[in-house]
Amino acid sequence: MRPGATVSRPSVHHRLPDRHRGDLLVLGVEATLLVTAVAVGAMLNRAGVGLHADAAPLYATWRPHLGWGTPAALAIAVAVVGPGTQWARTARWGPLLSVGYLASVGWTLALALVDGWSAGLTTRLTPQAEYLHEVPRVTDVGRMLAGFTDRILDFQPDSWSTHTAGHPPGALLVFVALDRVGLGGGTTAAMACVLVGASVVVSVPIALRALGAEGAARMSLPFLVLLPGAVWVGASADGLFTGVVAAGLALLAIRGTVTALAGGVLLGFALYLSYGFVLVAPLALVVLALRPGGRVAALLAGAAGVGTVATVFTVAGFHWWQGYGRVVERYYQGWAADRPYAYWVWANLAALLLSAGPVVGPALRRTLHAARRAWRGWDGSPAPGGDPLTHVAVRNRRLGALARRVGTLGPTVLLPAAAVLAVLAADLSGMSKAEVERIWLPFTVWLLVAVAHLPAATHRWWLAGQALTALAVNHLVFTVS
Repeated sequence: MRPGATVSRPSVHHRLPDRHRGDLLVLGVEATLLVTAVAVGAMLNRAGVGLHADAAPLYATWRPHLGWGTPAALAIAVAVVGPGTQWARTARWGPLLSVGYLASVGWTLALALVDGWSAGLTTRLTPQAEYLHEVPRVTDVGRMLAGFTDRILDFQPDSWSTHTAGHPPGALLVFVALDRVGLGGGTTAAMACVLVGASVVVSVPIALRALGAEGAARMSLPFLVLLPGAVWVGASADGLFTGVVAAGLALLAIRGTVTALAGGVLLGFALYLSYGFVLVAPLALVVLALRPGGRVAALLAGAAGVGTVATVFTVAGFHWWQGYGRVVERYYQGWAADRPYAYWVWANLAALLLSAGPVVGPALRRTLHAARRAWRGWDGSPAPGGDPLTHVAVRNRRLGALARRVGTLGPTVLLPAAAVLAVLAADLSGMSKAEVERIWLPFTVWLLVAVAHLPAATHRWWLAGQALTALAVNHLVFTVS
């Protein structure tokens, strides 16, 4: 080295972007996808293509506005991004879940009230296409169930309204039950959706903790509170559906046969809330595979719970497969026949991005890297010893070694992976052309488990991005459920 020469040292300003360059690159891809989906959607709408979504890729109309929920939403966002993030890591478990739930309810209500009490809550579930339109027409529940399938197809005098026809009868039964116990009307129905939907802030962390990932549960909770999808939780029936599915999976994760049975009952009922919830199966299988002990007993108990619900509905006269066949036909009697698959098959992902928030892409990227690190070094060979090395024995031992290796990935990898699988299947099916920002909420909340792989120092920045996404959507467009 020459005398007087100085040693060149990389500055912090150069090192920091290197650590986050991949996240920023994914964020750029997300922004490009969103801008492209909005621009192409606008061009297709101007050309008269039947997107049936004025603010594509969202099912909404452009309407910049403020509301008296605006300051409340800002206050909750500041509280969660600020002290709430650190408190979630150190608080006692019970108070953390309680405060998290109240914060989620407050966030969801504040976003809804940006549109006003009437437009944001009271009349949200009362239009002709919604479930409440049908509640007064249900005078005999048994007769309704037995004849439900016959009224699915459109263009007949007694056809069900759009949302009722597009779902199994369990969804309508929820609102009929509320009405029968004296809790009828749009306000009560909307509040039920908000209160049940916000419970994912409790259910998802409980499931993670039961599966041995309490740290991930604590890290994910603030992201679940400030979920941009809360725009659609308050108030749409999909918010209620999301809460039911998450609670079922949480019960399935908790040790004990009784809880597994209860989880099976809830997941079985979820199949009668939406036909699309057959795609919850990958999430349920991951939970069963990772739960501590009693996996076979839990599987049998969960299956018994699902079977019990299915038996009750079948005996009552509603046959799930027959209903699904009619729904596919009804789907293409409406807007789905016009909506172009070539646009929605990728624009759906932009809508999902607005519901899950910008954190989802970078979080999934880091989850993929975590999976690759955990998998590195395994050559597929079974452990030595055991049965004689016949062809069958080697195959079985390899499968066992593979299962154990997959299990080491843990819930923070496998649950988001299962949610990605469900979303892709729904997207490619052609039965989810538009409106997925609310329809996919039951999968979206499990995608956010991936935030456990993000550096803790970046959480506040990502949470701020999540909050800004929700506020921007709710203040720029008027969402339709």
